[in-house]
Amino acid sequence: MLTLANVSKHYDGTAPRNVLRGVNLELGSGECVAIMGESGAGKSTLLNLAAGLDRPDAGRIVFDGHDLTTLDDDAGTLQRRQKMGFVFQAFHVLPNLTAAQNIALPLLLNGLRAKDVPARVSFVLQAVGLGGREHALPRELSGGELQRVAIARALVHQPRLVLADEPTGNLDHDTAMRILALLRDLAQKNGAGVLLATHSAAVAAAADRVLRLTPDGLQPHAPGAGGA
Repeated sequence: MLTLANVSKHYDGTAPRNVLRGVNLELGSGECVAIMGESGAGKSTLLNLAAGLDRPDAGRIVFDGHDLTTLDDDAGTLQRRQKMGFVFQAFHVLPNLTAAQNIALPLLLNGLRAKDVPARVSFVLQAVGLGGREHALPRELSGGELQRVAIARALVHQPRLVLADEPTGNLDHDTAMRILALLRDLAQKNGAGVLLATHSAAVAAAADRVLRLTPDGLQPHAPGAGGA
């Protein structure tokens, strides 16, 4: 479903640096893979590249049969809108929309019939433990609730690929485990792939595979090797 082949990325500036070098990854349908690594190792950059939000300096990124490195902006946007769900560390929840309206955005952008939207939104609200909070504005929600809104928005359109950057960082342990179970359920039932970046060993342990991002690429992460 998702292949990164010898992907490299560097950034110019006052202190040019190589963020990723020779990264290889295969993510299969229905599989959940956790990426661990030190702060600044490039985990967020890796997710942005996998989404086609950024382009590598070298290598290929193939998602669902399409080489993302060759798509124009419109084609890349369509791939993301229809087939991907994102959970960003900064949430990116729109401040003037309610929780339900934020979650409904992917459905409306993908042309789902308006009469079918409320049921889908209600289902994911309940699934992430936000039943009864559908009319709340972002300023009325806690950090953990905002994170759950972001997760619900990423899942509501049943994407083929979910990319999650520290998806449980603001959640208590029980809620985090429930959210992870929801991500796993999505992967198994819909044949979706889940790629998540995390510092948490407990979160990583719920994945099918755990990989550690190092200057030399992605390496299998040995149990007990630390949570960073």
